[in-house]
Amino acid sequence: MPPVPPGAGGIVVSGGASSYLWFSRVRTPPWRDVVGVWHPGHSPAPAALDTLDRMTDALTHFSSRLAFETDPSDVYAAQRAGETLVIVDVRGIEAWQQGRVPGAVHMPYADIPTRAPDEILLDATVVVYCWSPGCNAAQKAGLAFARLGYTVREMIGGYEYWVREGYPHENDDGPLPRVFDPLVMVVRPAATTSS
Repeated sequence: MPPVPPGAGGIVVSGGASSYLWFSRVRTPPWRDVVGVWHPGHSPAPAALDTLDRMTDALTHFSSRLAFETDPSDVYAAQRAGETLVIVDVRGIEAWQQGRVPGAVHMPYADIPTRAPDEILLDATVVVYCWSPGCNAAQKAGLAFARLGYTVREMIGGYEYWVREGYPHENDDGPLPRVFDPLVMVVRPAATTSS
């Protein structure tokens, strides 16, 4: 295959006798600015444009998801690395009292428009979570924070996957027993010592 168009950088990902689909990755969106069809001397082939559209849609979709979602593993790693995150539990009071992520702030999603401006700095990186993948309260919370101008990400899996993946959790009485669920993580046998 020939090189990409002069000055374009990147790599050719598909090519034929007279047209080439190429892309060049940059570290920030928008991806549409770095994907193109090169068809020297001819009109773009419909198949190449269809491939380009699918590729652009996929790049946009996955880059957007990664920009606005995180998971328990990444949140826990960020906590351990000392990154400054404001983790917000957006569930009701009974759920909060039953258990939560250590260090989280309790702010039910309906209260965000009135409470967040007074309680969370606007330049904070906010991570919201609710019960589980079957709960959309974190999405409602993310929307509320975004409307207020916050940088916000949803912790996919919610509290359920935080607990099932074995991360520390607590209630008003203190730390709760850690769970290591083999359906969502590799569980290694406990180390034994010989005497």
